[in-house]
Amino acid sequence: MLRVDSRKVEPGDTFLALVGSYTDGHDYINDAIDRGAACIIANHGEYSVKTIITDDTRTYLSNYLKELNLEKMKKIKLIGIAGTTGKTVTGDLIYQLLNNLNMKTAYIGTNGFYLGGKIYKTSSSTPDIYELYELINRAIDENCENIILETSSRAIEQRHIEGLRFDIAIFTNFIAHQRKDKEDYLNTKIELFKMIKKGGYAIINKKDPYYEYFALPQNNNIFYGTLDSDYPLRKINSNYNYTEFTLGKNTIKMPLIGPYNMFNYAAAYITAKILNFDSEEIISATLSMHPIDGRFENIKYKDSLIIIDYAYDIDTINNVIKETKKIAQGKIITLIGCGGERRKDKRSLIGKLVSENSDFAIFTSDNPRHENEEDIINDMTKDLDKDNFISISSRKEAIKKGINMLENKDILLILGKGHEDYQVIGNDELPFKDHDEVMKIIK
Repeated sequence: MLRVDSRKVEPGDTFLALVGSYTDGHDYINDAIDRGAACIIANHGEYSVKTIITDDTRTYLSNYLKELNLEKMKKIKLIGIAGTTGKTVTGDLIYQLLNNLNMKTAYIGTNGFYLGGKIYKTSSSTPDIYELYELINRAIDENCENIILETSSRAIEQRHIEGLRFDIAIFTNFIAHQRKDKEDYLNTKIELFKMIKKGGYAIINKKDPYYEYFALPQNNNIFYGTLDSDYPLRKINSNYNYTEFTLGKNTIKMPLIGPYNMFNYAAAYITAKILNFDSEEIISATLSMHPIDGRFENIKYKDSLIIIDYAYDIDTINNVIKETKKIAQGKIITLIGCGGERRKDKRSLIGKLVSENSDFAIFTSDNPRHENEEDIINDMTKDLDKDNFISISSRKEAIKKGINMLENKDILLILGKGHEDYQVIGNDELPFKDHDEVMKIIK
């Protein structure tokens, strides 16, 4: 068997030395041989067992896996999603919708590997090609008809999806005003749309100013969002229980809140249409959808609302607060922290953004790692002009305080951790999930 992890090598296996961002497989060749590897595939070197030298082991691997799985891949449709934000929500919505329509579908993304109603952990939002094929094969063996793949720019850049061909690719949006590598970042995302099969479809958010870059001439391009697109969107009503809007000629009542979810849902709807479902079926299946874990996840509490979201950087925090303002009927209380040993220069900017755009702010911990929690919070609050905030180091106590502050029609935004089920303190990963803490308090 071909292995890329020397720790998994068994006698008679072939070990292929991959070069990654942080590790080089060539450093583990001797370990693989000690474990019984009968053949080595590498970029360079001479070894005591049969050796194949190739210019690029990653290309060798992707070609090998593609050839090995050629027949099996014909059994499924591969759906890729690219964009700065919205990938996880869009993927989750497609997964829900297609399974509600009795079309067995798997999903690989930030929240893990979704299969048969269960979620399994993965090494990253877009695992490396070897792990990807393992997950794809598992889905095929369980009779899945579609596999949705969240494709991060980092994964594309690191060639995690090299050799794959997609039946459908989705562009959600492009946000890069804080990046110095804007052009490279854009070109990396476009790569997914060069990997669409002949006759395949690109579903493109036309409201995004960069949409034309993703409309490659060789693809069947379908546009949504603007009034002049194939699937125009128009909001009717958005409240604490649902979002109602028109998509093309159809009225949709979606049991998810947040007007921006109209755009994520539109991509899911169009995907279902491409897969030959009619509008009535799709609209009916939509009624059984539910909020996504840690992505504008809403929990009703008395006549108020608690929203849990993964937003942790300036762009996503700003977007979530903006969306919340569109439905808010009372005060907005925002709870947030900043990760330890990460982006210290952004902490005061995040603190200012939250304070100035919320009625009240609660600053707390979020994976402090080896930093002191109070030092991190002080970095967030040092430049604030308003006094509409408190600092509580314990995230558990901060959540409790936020809930106790809720009055008529208020919204508590709990930002930063989303779906995460741990808190990193020092070297320890301690069990902690915002949703679970909320439910302990309100029940």
